[in-house]
Amino acid sequence: MDKQNLALVFPGQGSQKVGMLAELAEAHPIITATFAEASDALDYDMWKLVQQGEQEQLNLTETTQPVLLTASVAVWRLWCEQKGPRPALMAGHSLGEFSALVCAGALAFGDAVRLVRARGQAMQTAVPVGQGAMAAVMGLDDAEIERICQEQAGDGVVEAVNYNSPGQVVIAGHAGAVERTAEALKAAGAKRAVLLPVSAPFHTSLMRPAGDKLAEALEAISVSKPETPVVHNVHAQTEEEPEQIKELLIKQIYSPVKWVGCVQTMVDAGVEITVEAGPGKVLSGLNKRIHKALNCVNVDTPESLEKALAAVQA
Repeated sequence: MDKQNLALVFPGQGSQKVGMLAELAEAHPIITATFAEASDALDYDMWKLVQQGEQEQLNLTETTQPVLLTASVAVWRLWCEQKGPRPALMAGHSLGEFSALVCAGALAFGDAVRLVRARGQAMQTAVPVGQGAMAAVMGLDDAEIERICQEQAGDGVVEAVNYNSPGQVVIAGHAGAVERTAEALKAAGAKRAVLLPVSAPFHTSLMRPAGDKLAEALEAISVSKPETPVVHNVHAQTEEEPEQIKELLIKQIYSPVKWVGCVQTMVDAGVEITVEAGPGKVLSGLNKRIHKALNCVNVDTPESLEKALAAVQA
């Protein structure tokens, strides 16, 4: 059954934590079965890492990306098993866009797990560790942030990269330029400008070498027309053509994530409920700030699954 006012959304990096989905896995074997499938694709015990590993290892980009994709796909499979309705639209934040494409039937799961590990490695090596930085900026409008980034860049790169919600934008680039810009933004009236604990300047023009590597990896991978339309980060629109989807995935690495636009596109299409499939509630919080009338629920525990199924059947 399709539900026209429902969208499923998939989280990106930052939502991972040791022990995630443990309760859900106890109640529903499909969770560990999905992790076992990913483990076979990557040749290590991913579930053991997620449950018993170190947070530091989980936070390494090349580990985080396959782990979060697997967690989201596992929750989607459980959703289907529980007879949750098919959404009218799907979307994911950064890495989450790959999760959305797997769940929409455009990418094979095994291919996607290997692909996002390669993506993570490419993103990590595009800029040497310590040379890049990201900072979250609160309480200043987008145009002002963009202007100050241009003003402060100097010989470096600093760009607005994640338009997460009204009044929350992430900037990224060379570490010195980001730190300088964060101070200038605070002086211009930003409530906060906080450096993020990440190891690379994601979604900046500095990530173009990673885009080239992803393009190579994508050459060997088959992409199909999505069974459920996916709203893409680059232009906040849906795309049906497989070759265009590949282009958007490459471009996404070095382009801003237009999350506000993605949510607005879903709302304009009649979406009233978003279900966040995967660990945490980051997107649920952002979605609510973008459009207060949205009913935003998440699924990462047995209780939240029950609540989400009740919300969509109401």
